[in-house]
Amino acid sequence: MTVEEIKVGLTSNAPWVKKYNSRLVTADEAVKIIKSNDKIIIQPGCAAPLELINAMVRRKDELSNVEIFHILVVGDIPYTKPGMEKHFKHKAFFIGANSRTAINEGRAEYIPIFLSEVTMLFKRGVIQADVAMIHVSLPDEHGFCSYGIDVGNIKTPAEKAKCVIAQVNKHMPRSLGNSFIHVNKIDFIVAIDEPLKELPQVDPDATPEVIKIYDQIGKNVAEMIEDGSTLQMGIGAIPDAVLKYLHNKNDLGVHTEMFSDGLINLVEEGVVNGEKKTLHPGKIIAGFVLGTKRSYNFIDNNPVFEFHPQEYVNDPFLISKNNKMVAINSAIEIDLTGQVCADSIGTKFFSGIGGQVDFVRGAAHSEGGKPIIALPSATKDLKFSKIVPILKPGAGVVTSRGDVHYVVTEYGVAYLFGKSIQERVRALIEISHPDFRQGLTEFAKNTYHI
Repeated sequence: MTVEEIKVGLTSNAPWVKKYNSRLVTADEAVKIIKSNDKIIIQPGCAAPLELINAMVRRKDELSNVEIFHILVVGDIPYTKPGMEKHFKHKAFFIGANSRTAINEGRAEYIPIFLSEVTMLFKRGVIQADVAMIHVSLPDEHGFCSYGIDVGNIKTPAEKAKCVIAQVNKHMPRSLGNSFIHVNKIDFIVAIDEPLKELPQVDPDATPEVIKIYDQIGKNVAEMIEDGSTLQMGIGAIPDAVLKYLHNKNDLGVHTEMFSDGLINLVEEGVVNGEKKTLHPGKIIAGFVLGTKRSYNFIDNNPVFEFHPQEYVNDPFLISKNNKMVAINSAIEIDLTGQVCADSIGTKFFSGIGGQVDFVRGAAHSEGGKPIIALPSATKDLKFSKIVPILKPGAGVVTSRGDVHYVVTEYGVAYLFGKSIQERVRALIEISHPDFRQGLTEFAKNTYHI
């Protein structure tokens, strides 16, 4: 791809065009800047710059102790494979399926942190990135490239990095908001022409029975959402199921760390219009997209969407300024006192803290807000309850019992805020799976004297 192919009504003497052209290199040439012991920040999600990643890994025999930081990446991440640990050490802010084994085997590491504070690590210099590897749109007529489908997790770290390497891709949409980097700020440019990675919000292990459970949870949550509410949806099948049951609502808004394809129909139908929002009325505020080409095309140059760095989107104080803020998040398990485990299965790390606590606390302080933890009452095989007497040994508490307000399963809604331990126990047993209620009740009688 030459500079002529990216010109949009430009004169040939536009200053940034010359800079763009002079900085065009191959991926292998660009990553030569990386040295042993460097710290690398990588744009995550479906925006991961895979060509740069692969070029860096091809240099493995020349490198040692390169630290790589990001939340989950969609696609192959070869620097986490066995034998790579002498060359690369991945430090995950959120764990994806492609890094889970490496982390639990000690070949990679997990940093537990609120999503609102990940980018603050770089803004405050706690982590000083030597190189940022990013994936951006073609420049506009003024020389600005958009971070596209993942702005929130990379813009601030890239601004603080010593060196910026960019994949420039005509398939990357031009998302609007605080979402741009100028060609002048990019040190090396690698022009590519490849479709973006996609992540459909589909549970591959979901049987018809499991889908029915998700749907019932979605209905239960949807019944709690009033007209004029502003929504946050975490990642997963349950938040996406909620969206299917909102088509009869009116004047909904969105302020969310991320969204996927399920949101688009509601925007097209006018259900989500943001007219009643008290912060950024008329705008969908988000940090990133995990979806398919449908979402990518929809956000391209769409002024309804404003993308911002995650330290802004996930700031609980800003979130709380949205009246009727509804935060919908899920969990791995929850104990009878209301402690929520969402990042580990016992001592085995599974995902991450993410934005759950940011939005739970923001919604809790919103006028008319509703922080919701939604989860199936049992595992898919019905062998274990997800409402448990005590969390598994080593399980981490992501959302404390003091933060929890609403817990929703397919069997109903438990409201825990301001309730005693005994009241919480009774409420949670009522929405647990019937197969486990007797055991939970016996434990509660002996432990909590209900």
